[in-house]
Amino acid sequence: MSTKSQNKKGSSRSFVLYTAILIVVVVGLFVLNQASKNEDSKNETLDSAPSLAAQPVLGDKNAKVSIVEFGDYKCPSCKQWGETVYPQLVKDYIDTGKATFSYINVLFHGDESQLGALAGETMLKLHPDQFWAFNKKLFDAQPTVDHDSLWLTEAKVLETAKAVVPTLDEAVFKQTLAAEETLKLVQLDDILVRQFGVNATPTIMINDIKIANPFDYEAIKAAIDSKLK
Repeated sequence: MSTKSQNKKGSSRSFVLYTAILIVVVVGLFVLNQASKNEDSKNETLDSAPSLAAQPVLGDKNAKVSIVEFGDYKCPSCKQWGETVYPQLVKDYIDTGKATFSYINVLFHGDESQLGALAGETMLKLHPDQFWAFNKKLFDAQPTVDHDSLWLTEAKVLETAKAVVPTLDEAVFKQTLAAEETLKLVQLDDILVRQFGVNATPTIMINDIKIANPFDYEAIKAAIDSKLK
């Protein structure tokens, strides 16, 4: 790709980023946490759904329902959710065109969480078609024992990225990983985390509904089906 084409692509990405930040800030002025309208499940209904501008989206973008996971690559519950609940959601709602799925980074575990988030944003920019494979493989790399140990390193990120993209240009990946624009995309996710009161991972949202128990598939299913009516 020529330098001119790369500059054009970079400018387009920057425009999307700054537009996304503006949308998030505006939406944040109106988002108010409300008491649940469903006393049985204690799900929380908000005034808005998270903006998906600049976020990875899996599935038919014209789908009526958006499923959003606020997750952290250092979170063992997120790994478990991805291995149990997520595959069923893909089968029932994403592959059928009824819903989309998006992943928003949460930084509850400090520098390692941020590195994982930066790596995800880097993969999304350089190899968007491989983002979801990278997302899964990075969770797969999380130790089942002593997950709090220092495992999410730049070396692990590069190893994972090359496993997903064998022809990976390591120098370009590292450069993008350290880029200011990549950091701003992670900061955009952090804005969403704060605006939507995310205090645990994984947090699952179905449009404007925050699910009380992310492992309660029936509650998630009921929320999705209510939005499909």
